[in-house]
Amino acid sequence: MTSRIQIFDTTLRDGEQVPGCKLNTKQKIEVAKALEELGVDVIEAGFPVSSPGDFEAVKLVSDTLRLPIVCGLSRAVQNDIKVAAEALKGAVRPRIHTGIGVSEMHIKYKLRTTPEDILFRAVEAVKYAKTFVEDIEFYAEDAGRADNEFLARVFEAVIKAGATVLNVPDTTGYCLPNQYGDKIKYLYENVRGIEKAILSTHCHNDLGLATANSIAGITNGARQIECTINGIGERAGNTSLEEVVMVIRQHAELGFETGINTKKLNPISHLVSDRMGVPVQPNKAIVGANAFAHSSGIHQDGVIKKRENYEIINPLEVGVDHSKIVLTARSGRAAIAYRAKNLGFELTKIELDEVYGVFLNVADKKKEVGDEDLMEILSPVREAVVV
Repeated sequence: MTSRIQIFDTTLRDGEQVPGCKLNTKQKIEVAKALEELGVDVIEAGFPVSSPGDFEAVKLVSDTLRLPIVCGLSRAVQNDIKVAAEALKGAVRPRIHTGIGVSEMHIKYKLRTTPEDILFRAVEAVKYAKTFVEDIEFYAEDAGRADNEFLARVFEAVIKAGATVLNVPDTTGYCLPNQYGDKIKYLYENVRGIEKAILSTHCHNDLGLATANSIAGITNGARQIECTINGIGERAGNTSLEEVVMVIRQHAELGFETGINTKKLNPISHLVSDRMGVPVQPNKAIVGANAFAHSSGIHQDGVIKKRENYEIINPLEVGVDHSKIVLTARSGRAAIAYRAKNLGFELTKIELDEVYGVFLNVADKKKEVGDEDLMEILSPVREAVVV
């Protein structure tokens, strides 16, 4: 039996915390609509109490979208919760996301209080939020570094108070996959009433482990992944939506599925990058410019013969038109013949050998040999023919 993993997108909230990535209200609505078309289950539209602009954006997203749950963030503070509820009034499926720090570090040095006070404030926040909406997600900030027994106590208490989703953030990106997976497993097995709530992952990428930790989370009992488009977010970013979705899709043996239309992954990646002004690194998994590009002669020969030799994902699955054979000084004859054929040149072996020597001379002087360069290299050999 396949388990459905809920995809909770926080591009509009956690993703927008990247310095210089502020979206205006119009842009937020544009991205929110694209996320709805993508098929995400939950959209965290913002932190309503943080500014009038954020309040208005959450309100407009709530009024506009009809399919996904729309979520507003708050601290475990009554006014935060009240303002979030007000912003979410127009939502068909509203959710208030409230919580507090639970690690010794946060309790002692950030909040400067006691574990018992944290427990009390957590319960009161959920109870108050429950007076506005039924769907309440509780985040246990810095859960990755928190004591598991205390974390379980907090979660048991907030479930009794009415929490429907339990967020287990690796706020600092500290955990190794086995540590995070074991934490989720412990909670799944030791929190009384856990069957009444959904465990959710929320992993940061400070050590480059956000995707691995999220997958470890769902294999140990979590059924929601919190993530962002292109993995943008605070510091080194969040779990990348496109990565976890494609891991789940490629590894059917895990027994999971999502509702994401993967053919829209590349278009929404470009949209978010453009609107937020954050370029996607070329070697970014799934949506980077080089994700389906091949420049090594050995790889090019393998891909030309059968794409699956070096690509585990069909680029069409994620909205990319085709694989790219990039001509560089490391390219071989197979790549030259392939690109020449695409330009209308059917080369004999002798012609290919002749062209290849000229090509290497050009390629040694340039990072990449483009179609115009190749046409110039090919033109003395023979006239183009229709193929």
